[in-house]
Amino acid sequence: MTQAECVRHVTSGTRKEVCSSVVIAAPQVKRRKNPLCSRCSLFICFCLWSLSVAIMNVTLAVKQYISKMIEISGPGMKVLLMDKETTSIVSVVYTQSEILQKEVYLFERIDSQNRDNMKHLKAICFLRPTKENVEHLIQELRRPKYSVYFIYFSNVISKSEIKALAEADEQEVVAEVQEFYGDFIAVNPHLFSLNLQGVTRGRSWEPSMLARCTQGLTSVLLALKKCPMIRYQLSSDMSKRLAESVKQIITKEYELFDFRKTEVPPLLLILDRSDDAITPLLNQWTYQAMVHELLGLNNNRIDLSRVPGISKDLREVVLSAENDEFYANNLYLNFGEIGTNIKNLMEDFQKKKPKGQQKLESISDMKAFVDNYPQFKKMSGTVSKHVTVVGELSRLVSERQLMEVSEVEQELACQNDHSSAQQNVRRLLQNPRVSELDAVRLVMLYALRYERHSSSILSSLMDELSRRGVSERHRRMVQAAVEYGGKRIRGSDLITPTDAVSITKQFFKGLKGVENVYTQHQPLLHDTLDQMIKGRLKDSQFPYLGASSLRDRPQDILVFMIGGATYEEALTVYNLNRSTPGVRIVLGGSNIHNTKSFSSPGSLKTIFRPKDSR
Repeated sequence: MTQAECVRHVTSGTRKEVCSSVVIAAPQVKRRKNPLCSRCSLFICFCLWSLSVAIMNVTLAVKQYISKMIEISGPGMKVLLMDKETTSIVSVVYTQSEILQKEVYLFERIDSQNRDNMKHLKAICFLRPTKENVEHLIQELRRPKYSVYFIYFSNVISKSEIKALAEADEQEVVAEVQEFYGDFIAVNPHLFSLNLQGVTRGRSWEPSMLARCTQGLTSVLLALKKCPMIRYQLSSDMSKRLAESVKQIITKEYELFDFRKTEVPPLLLILDRSDDAITPLLNQWTYQAMVHELLGLNNNRIDLSRVPGISKDLREVVLSAENDEFYANNLYLNFGEIGTNIKNLMEDFQKKKPKGQQKLESISDMKAFVDNYPQFKKMSGTVSKHVTVVGELSRLVSERQLMEVSEVEQELACQNDHSSAQQNVRRLLQNPRVSELDAVRLVMLYALRYERHSSSILSSLMDELSRRGVSERHRRMVQAAVEYGGKRIRGSDLITPTDAVSITKQFFKGLKGVENVYTQHQPLLHDTLDQMIKGRLKDSQFPYLGASSLRDRPQDILVFMIGGATYEEALTVYNLNRSTPGVRIVLGGSNIHNTKSFSSPGSLKTIFRPKDSR
């Protein structure tokens, strides 16, 4: 019986021996086998392709999954069938040109109604195991448009859905059905996102979002081969709910999580964004964070269509550290350093640029020119892209007076001088060049910082916003921020008088002793992780789920932020990974915030209590 026949006749029969036609001979593979076919003893194969034990790299994990899918399908022309979410998952780690080199010549959505029959193509299906996708796949298999189908789900799929797919495969076109656990967006090697907005109802989970976050988190654990101990933020009921939900999946799918034991177990720490509402409200000055704050990064893409005088080919650009050496080298550098490096990039480009009068007098001259042209063309595109992006950042910094705004933001976040703070906030609110977003965020920061100060001028600042013409909807965001992450809600001491001294950093490396007022702030996550690494994180604030606890220094730490992480926190994790030998940290969030996404009117439902959202 062929492998396709096996898949076609999937039933919930009794356990028999594994059907040899479906078992893939591959080194370093872990399989969970479910008995699915009483006719041919088929066990569907669920694979966890091994990563090196020392690697905590979500980008590499997803890339390896995709490469393995394509490799298993064998030689020949292929189409990659995806859904909306897996399209994002793939596009963040692979460029279209890279996948083209692997004989994947067509990219299609499973929900597209206008696909042609192409029987000369093999179909690689990478889909989330949703009811909608399963139904689309059933319809596809009943009227197949391609010669053979290799089906990969990004998470666990039920036996009943596998059975439904098998029954739909009347033409016996399915060659492979597997689970490859890439159910998340790998933003950076140490940063992932689920691209979810509005995960809460007041202070409770939106039910579908709890399920999706559980799936995303367990997918990351499986991709990295971790079966962790779990700690959660006690002050957040949502953190406890998610911790219990993840633990339930680990217990249910114990075979999948049966990894080789390590001397020190990995650790999953679940936090709530409401414990630090200040970090998403601050202007940023490192390249990746600044781009997201001022221009918006969406799956590594930037929309520059509104930039004055932008050329057609630069209206949307991609910033990917995997395929852009300049971006990779400048990801975490500050704005001052980026300006210098852009200048150096331009000078290097000018040196390599072919001279207009260059003579091609021999075959060797022509060959050298042709050999160097692709590299030159790529470099030309890199220069144009980054000069445009940095130029637009500079324009916005100047136009919105962000240096001055950021200095006051840092004073509010890090220092304890109410008299100076109120004067500076009021002065900026009266400056017509300060944008509405920046005006509202300054008052939000003031409200979070001095909500209980005896001399608070919050009502006066709200009146100032009214005089500026700020809409009531946007003014309500100030109270929303306090309701969401004010002192009554927070479980940690977010603001301390010593912050300014203890966390001051430098703008320019080499200028020893020169404090940079724009980057004084460190996220609360830095202190939380620092205390955890040192074994000082209080069990009373961050208890373990279950009776066990970790007595050794943690080595592999996965942090998940309910309500969204930030690029400033990603920078903190990056620096801790570099400065703490033997410790590997990966950060994830329901999404990656900038000020606009965190404080937008569309987020009021998730910030306001239910009584305020009517």
